[in-house]
Amino acid sequence: MTSEDGTVRYRALFISDLHLGTRGCQADKLLDFLKVHDADTIYLVGDIVDGWALKSHWYWPQAHNDVVQKLLRKGRKGARIVYAPGNHDEFLRDYFGTHFGGIEVVEHAIHVGAGGARYLVIHGDQFDLVVTQARWLALLGDKAYELALVANRWFNGVRRRLGFPYWSLSQWAKLKVKNAVNFIGDFEKTLVAEAARIGVDGVVCGHIHHAADRRDFGIHYLNCGDWVESCTALAEHHDGHFEIIVWTRSAPREEHERPRIAARAA
Repeated sequence: MTSEDGTVRYRALFISDLHLGTRGCQADKLLDFLKVHDADTIYLVGDIVDGWALKSHWYWPQAHNDVVQKLLRKGRKGARIVYAPGNHDEFLRDYFGTHFGGIEVVEHAIHVGAGGARYLVIHGDQFDLVVTQARWLALLGDKAYELALVANRWFNGVRRRLGFPYWSLSQWAKLKVKNAVNFIGDFEKTLVAEAARIGVDGVVCGHIHHAADRRDFGIHYLNCGDWVESCTALAEHHDGHFEIIVWTRSAPREEHERPRIAARAA
């Protein structure tokens, strides 16, 4: 549904893994996305603010503040905003059941789709054994990921000068390394098993920075992706179907006002 001002409006939007407070966060693209997309309900599915990074060094440019202000403004205009923290913003887990500027902070949520299907909305780190059982290893992996992003920026800087489009070296490596592929598969199966255990029809999560819309587990599995590399969001239309939106600012404004659809499920 497109309003008179050109804003595309959905029944629900789900975004995760913004990692505000890090240099890897693509806050400008996210702000651009939020300007032309709205929803009755907006779910913030964890790792919105990167408390781990901010503890070691403070980084908070204006664009990151603008994203927060934009979300708060959407809440003031009537959108329901639900925030289920992840491991990087775990400091907010002390505030379950409270509201900040109209944003509800919850451990998890149950989203009821237009057709009545019930979805568990949760970040997903609770089912990652590295995070829950070996925190030091998770922190080490986080630092390694930051270094990979730095290398990725250098790599794509060279590609730009040569006239080539953006290509994610770190995403490619993640999907080519056998252990990483196995981890993604195991993570998805674990979340689906949890959804089945509590008796819902699907699960919406984040955490692994890998957008997905799958039904081959017998449960509808949806992952929002991230705003560090892939710049993806999950949307539910008013007729109940979901899609993964991939956002890019590489084209002029008039050419990308409409979202690029990466996947669609009936």
